Amino acid sequence: MINKYLPIAESCFVVIALMLYSSGLLQVILSGGAGEGVGVEVFPDPVDYTLQQNIFFLTYVISFFLLAIRWKKALYTLSKDRTIWLLLAIAFVSVIWSSNPKNTLLRSIALIGTSLFGLYLASRYTIREQLKLLGWSCALIIGLSILFAIVIPHYGTMDSGIHAGSWRGIYIHKNILGKIMGLGGVVFVLLAIDSKEDRWFPIAGLALSCCLIVLSRSSSSMINFAATIALIPVCAMFRWRYTVMVPAIIAVVLFGGGLSLWLDRNATILLGSIGKDLTLTGRTRMWPAIMEMIWRQPLQGYGYNGFWFNWDSPGAYVWAASNWTPPNAHNGFMDLWLDFGLMGVVVFAVSFLQTLWRGLKLLRVDRHAASSWSLLYLIYLVLGNLTESCLINRNDIFWLLYIAISFSLATVPMAKVDSAPVLSES
Repeated sequence: MINKYLPIAESCFVVIALMLYSSGLLQVILSGGAGEGVGVEVFPDPVDYTLQQNIFFLTYVISFFLLAIRWKKALYTLSKDRTIWLLLAIAFVSVIWSSNPKNTLLRSIALIGTSLFGLYLASRYTIREQLKLLGWSCALIIGLSILFAIVIPHYGTMDSGIHAGSWRGIYIHKNILGKIMGLGGVVFVLLAIDSKEDRWFPIAGLALSCCLIVLSRSSSSMINFAATIALIPVCAMFRWRYTVMVPAIIAVVLFGGGLSLWLDRNATILLGSIGKDLTLTGRTRMWPAIMEMIWRQPLQGYGYNGFWFNWDSPGAYVWAASNWTPPNAHNGFMDLWLDFGLMGVVVFAVSFLQTLWRGLKLLRVDRHAASSWSLLYLIYLVLGNLTESCLINRNDIFWLLYIAISFSLATVPMAKVDSAPVLSES
């Protein structure tokens, strides 16, 4: 009886957990629908998030239990990518030199717990199965976000600050809704391409994802989503014969380089058309101060989540210099260096390039659209971290998806991947 219902229960657990790890529902409810700058900034923070923390802890326990009942597969998967666990070890050990040791210790444990969930996804489901479950989770997010925005707009829309009127759905900020819907849009496109029947589900999901991105007024999410989708045909090129693929890729690179030069020369006009300026809403004004702080402790950094916390923290220098109190650098790569130092940056770079290479190899042998998921996700992750910080965060969907993809690709020979014959290279 248990074996009969366990797979269904697991799928439901994954769908709901992915929604919660996207920062959805709990934060906006526990904050009482606080507007921008109220219960959301670094301080003051009167909101009690104990319930949310306890629920995340429960997901760690459930993930550990589900890994334990399939311990052989879990250990095999765990052994296939050691760079990730080296990065987690650095985060944990950084408590020794952290500017906020208690904060670093607690959040490092949460990061490990989040990683356990990602490991569970990789060891339990194939990449195609993960994509389908993520699609259902995005559908749940879409439904709840529309419900919140229409039925209880105090929660579902931003009612204060410069973003008043923008939809935020089940999130505390419009940019989070836009970022998640951009991710969901990519998922639904791949599902629509792969689906042979019942294509209405991914097509409807894609349409609603695009609508919510527009309603969130998150310009960066619009750009990142469009750029990622535009690269789907490029992914298909990697399946071509080398004699055709290499010239095609070179042509794409040259076109991309020319487009980058044009965008650079017309940046002021283009950014102005979407309500931005060359400072990216103040981000670039604080980045020089952040780089200054990075070079003060370049090798070890300030400890995981040990840089930003109050006016006695190292981050206070950046706040004073920029006259702004953001909770992070609004750049995932800068926060990576602040948290882990140069050694962490190098380890992550090795892990990322290794995952990228494995994703390219998978494209060569698998004709399903789902085989493009790993590369498209890595691209979306990089684009998103140019102006936001969602690279290595505890209790965060972007980190756990990176974990799941990395381990899944590392175990492709063992995983049940529906693959086509290798394409001819002659």
